[in-house]
Amino acid sequence: MLSLDFQTIFRDLMRQRLLVAGLVILCLAATALALYTFRLDVELRERFDGVRWALPAQIYAAPLELYAGKRLGPQDVVHELGRLGYRSRNNAQRAGTYSVQGDRIRVASRGFQFWDGAEPERLVDIRFGDGGIRSIQDAGGGSVPIMRLDPMLIGSIFPKHGEDRVLVRLDDVPPLLVNTLIAVEDGDFYRHYGIDWTGIARAAWANLQAGGVVQGGSTITQQLIKNFFLSSERTWVRKAKEALMAILLEVHYSKQEILEAYLNEVYLGQDGPRAVHGFGLASGFYFGKPLGELLPEEIALMVGLVKGPSYYNPRRNPERSLARRNLVLDRMEADGLISAEEAAAARAAKLGVRPRGDRGTSQYPAYVDLVRRQLQAQYREQDLTSEGLRIFTAFDPRVQAAAEQAVLAGLDAIEQGRGIEAGSLEAAAVVTSVETGEILALVGGRQAGYAGFNRALDAQRPIGSLAKPLVYLAALSRPDEYRLTTQVPDAPIRLDMPNGSTWMPENYDRELHGDVPLYEALSKSYNLATVQLALQVGMEDVARQYVLLGDDTKPAPLPSLALGAVERSPLAVAQLYNSLGAGGFVTPLQAIRDVQDREGQPLERFARRLRGGPDAGAVGLVQWAMNRVMIDGTARSAQRYLRSTTLAGKTGTTDELRDSWFAGFGGDVQATVWVGRDDNKPAQLTGASGALQLWSRIMAALDPRPVDLFATGQAEPVWVVPQQDALADTRCEDRLLVPYLPGSAPDAWASCAEQADSDAGFWERLFGP
Repeated sequence: MLSLDFQTIFRDLMRQRLLVAGLVILCLAATALALYTFRLDVELRERFDGVRWALPAQIYAAPLELYAGKRLGPQDVVHELGRLGYRSRNNAQRAGTYSVQGDRIRVASRGFQFWDGAEPERLVDIRFGDGGIRSIQDAGGGSVPIMRLDPMLIGSIFPKHGEDRVLVRLDDVPPLLVNTLIAVEDGDFYRHYGIDWTGIARAAWANLQAGGVVQGGSTITQQLIKNFFLSSERTWVRKAKEALMAILLEVHYSKQEILEAYLNEVYLGQDGPRAVHGFGLASGFYFGKPLGELLPEEIALMVGLVKGPSYYNPRRNPERSLARRNLVLDRMEADGLISAEEAAAARAAKLGVRPRGDRGTSQYPAYVDLVRRQLQAQYREQDLTSEGLRIFTAFDPRVQAAAEQAVLAGLDAIEQGRGIEAGSLEAAAVVTSVETGEILALVGGRQAGYAGFNRALDAQRPIGSLAKPLVYLAALSRPDEYRLTTQVPDAPIRLDMPNGSTWMPENYDRELHGDVPLYEALSKSYNLATVQLALQVGMEDVARQYVLLGDDTKPAPLPSLALGAVERSPLAVAQLYNSLGAGGFVTPLQAIRDVQDREGQPLERFARRLRGGPDAGAVGLVQWAMNRVMIDGTARSAQRYLRSTTLAGKTGTTDELRDSWFAGFGGDVQATVWVGRDDNKPAQLTGASGALQLWSRIMAALDPRPVDLFATGQAEPVWVVPQQDALADTRCEDRLLVPYLPGSAPDAWASCAEQADSDAGFWERLFGP
């Protein structure tokens, strides 16, 4: 009996101890859970209350300005609207649409917040005539003096992990998109507190049957937690953590805040190394237009992508994507979000996804590379990839398209016409505004849409005869010694170099041309005459011209500098020639106009910096001589492309025909082109047979203003016989109108002039025959 009582007491004692231990363990577990929950809560609120996303900098092109008198035809405006994703409609009314009716285009423009103010949405009629825009009127018939279209987004500067997004506010998202998303992804979104227990039970049963996690009952809140905080692994532990964080999120934040965060965070596709997050970016990526312009079938397609962006990718799996889209449309109709008629029309519509093309993560990688480099002087890399800066540039899509087409078509034509291996040539081009020094377009290689080696910025190549105008500029800056018709000896040169070698340059044609006028030595690109002149002027003075024209580094004043034995990038050459085109006024070449923060507040305006350079009168004379290059010099073949010969430029060819250059300008545009091979083997092209062909195509497309050869007002045109460096009259067949700075014109008459005969008769009468 005693033994039985002892056993009972022992069992009771053990029960009590187990109960106490259980309570202790339970308390410890509860404490641990509370501490863990507290830590999660702190982490969650810190992330949500702070900067929620690392936003890449967005880079915009210059907006197209429209006003009466602008030289644009209807096809130019339609082309630009197409670039911006505007849709052609029979009667444009909705923002982002246009209609063409004869000589009139009706445009329903989008509003945009520029650095200097907001451009409102407008409904305007643009009428054309006399080679340009005749008038612009708003919907009420009032005149619109000037308007700007919304600028093209040309690229982003995103971090190495490649996450990109365009932030949208919930108020700016079409209600149909919000309601469709909730109907498809989380029908009880407004009724639950982060977890849908019915959905979880349904998913749990499916997972038990499968022996693993194969289905989720995730709410929109849970999906946001997974995308924002957690990995995509399918484990019970992660699902439990996700559920707990979802509840905490619902405790601290409203449904509107959660929904807005989800709309900006959800992953919707891949663009090469760039991950497309959020409906704002996805709308442009798939349809080329903002969210507010999406049609029901486009909304259905994007909502359908949430389930599996790769599986339902409309570009790679169009049939699968179409079926998913139509399933979403069925749900939209069933829930009364759209009518039966709207649903039927939407199902009948094509996917409507714009072709991705070959542009990769940036439409214009070479120009974006340039912008990034120019920004790094003022901003940290972290600022560029995470602060959502809005960068407004001088990039002109029309000019860029002309440059890209010229490079691609021009290289193909050269290779085919000259029997060069297809695809072996490369090129780079830089187009700038002579008046502002802004960089309008940049081509870094033959395949302009691919990021890679940016030849326009990084290809350091000998510039050859592009250096010659600087020799003549140095000479003409001394008007008491040199003028355009000064005779220069094109004679052999033999120089003993400090290293013991002998330098004996030759002309390209291996001929000697005797004494030639200074301007002709430049226009015909005579090597020997140029070196003779450089040695007369002094190599130190020649080297100084580089700095005066805006070059960052003064080259070594060696005799070979006269023939371009100095390496420069196409961008550096463009700086020199833009300064020549601007009359000697130097504006550092700039791609960026303004920078805003993510809220649209101005941060910095990149104002034009202008300084004086070489003597403007001397630059005007060099411009005239470079115009002769186009008329009867080494670039005369360009006349078959160009409508105007009042342009100025210079060919450049390097030893063994490795590099082909041409740089030149009109009154408003300058372009520099390089053609060669990446392996530095001979391209077998002169400046005229290579780069000039591409340059001519660019200029023909842009139709620049003629160069005003007497813009400075300092030079006076005088009729002369250049070969005699003497005055001419109508009796002289070889006379030419040549500009001279005041007091520098010849004072003797040419032998063919009537005045020369009169002078000769006077002396014969005085002294006898």
